Amino acid sequence: MVERKAAAPAPHQTPAKVRQRRSRSPGLAQELATTLGLDGERMSKVDTAWLRMDSPSNRMMIVGVWLLRPGVGLADLRERVRERLLPYRRFVQIARQDMAGAAWIDDPHFRIDHHVVARPLVRRRGQSARQALQSRVAELTLQPLDPERPLWQFELVEHHEGGSALIARIHHCIGDGIALISVMMSLVDGGAEPPRRPRRARKAGMEAAEDWLADTLIRPLGDITARALEVAGGGAARSLAMVASPQQGLNESIDQAAHVARLGSQLVSDLADLALMPDDSPTRLKGQPGKSKQVAWCEPIALDRVKAIGKALNCSVNDVLLSCVAGAIGAYLREMGDDTQGVEIRAMVPINLRPMSEAWKLGNRFGLVPLVLPIGLDNPIERVYAVRSRMNALKGSLQPILTFGLLSLAGLLVKPAQDAMLALFGRKTTAVMTNVPGPGEKLKVCGSTLEQIMFWVPQTGTVGLGVSILSYGGGVQFGIIADGGLCPQPQRIIDRFEPEFDRLLTLTLMLPWGEG
Repeated sequence: MVERKAAAPAPHQTPAKVRQRRSRSPGLAQELATTLGLDGERMSKVDTAWLRMDSPSNRMMIVGVWLLRPGVGLADLRERVRERLLPYRRFVQIARQDMAGAAWIDDPHFRIDHHVVARPLVRRRGQSARQALQSRVAELTLQPLDPERPLWQFELVEHHEGGSALIARIHHCIGDGIALISVMMSLVDGGAEPPRRPRRARKAGMEAAEDWLADTLIRPLGDITARALEVAGGGAARSLAMVASPQQGLNESIDQAAHVARLGSQLVSDLADLALMPDDSPTRLKGQPGKSKQVAWCEPIALDRVKAIGKALNCSVNDVLLSCVAGAIGAYLREMGDDTQGVEIRAMVPINLRPMSEAWKLGNRFGLVPLVLPIGLDNPIERVYAVRSRMNALKGSLQPILTFGLLSLAGLLVKPAQDAMLALFGRKTTAVMTNVPGPGEKLKVCGSTLEQIMFWVPQTGTVGLGVSILSYGGGVQFGIIADGGLCPQPQRIIDRFEPEFDRLLTLTLMLPWGEG
């Protein structure tokens, strides 16, 4: 049984009926309550921004695929979802926009059969089972979720290559990729139910509005930012915490003033870097997205092999994988007849800004850093060192904090102004790229082995390429989602990933070890 908040509409009143009743007798008090966001649980401004980013070319959904063997049945899956997923309140709430932004309202008519469905996979002539699944995933990435229901849906293909395939779609306003992967892991055998949070007594009138303001604007930009900065250095974190709560800094030493000054200087520098980023290099991968998508992924590569290269070259696993992505994209463009000499493209990489222990709280708590991919470098060793240098330059940057703040600001703006802000980033970016470490051992769901996992985060504005790297069960998978007009055959990029990795491995083994 899903717990309901007292603030939700009565069971016999749908949200639509509630709105209709208000429209007949608005009243100043009711208008004020709506403006102050007293109807339902207020959505954070960052989550509101994601709610409003949907476009016909780019739906703001995180899309994932699970391959299970042997297959699982629809009834078993629904029961597992009911038991493990529905206690997360966002999965039984409707997102409602109003004058003040948006709110979460309990769905009084929630039915699990609307959200966990089974459909057979249609295979066109000449298609393999994987190609048919990729086509279905691509279709679903552009199908909007029903705004009159909670914004998620699981589609089960009960019979797929000796097992089952599960396609999950969850709107980004519910949570970011890190949070949702954590939540999805609750579905596996032995997974835990979400932690229980104590319910706070609801306040009335202006007190509730002030509480909402603190929760959505002040605390996220103060406490969360301070936690994020702790990774880079405690001094900066203390400085930002003091800025967020100046009364706590009165008893601190005078050294804090120097910390604040240095932090302010870095903020100004990083903000200038973001504002003055040049437009991205023009390639066939950039342009105005249309209304078709293509999806592709590869077989896993052994993670131990990736780690061995990283150790040999004194690079991180991330450096090795990103350099192979750059190599695969560059090789694809050259195969298409493009000159990539000296060409670089920019990918926005999400950076988590929350402790992993709090991922279950959902919502969006991440920033973005722009990573320049040296797709014009053909030498794999040279390329991996170039990636390492650029990743090291981003460490300690406050750009994730600044982009988180910009997303918060976007949630305060009217939709046209928000779209204009996103278009600015679109001109400067070719791809959105994620790299997420998953469990090292293969898991089970309803008794079946979870053989492979892939997921993609949405592309915003005019960005037409999404790249995902996910480690799981001792392997690393590489996947792409692309606009069908800009990149009609992303499998050709995917097919270059393992050869680029093998080139890097071969050259690494040929290095003169033991010298110097």
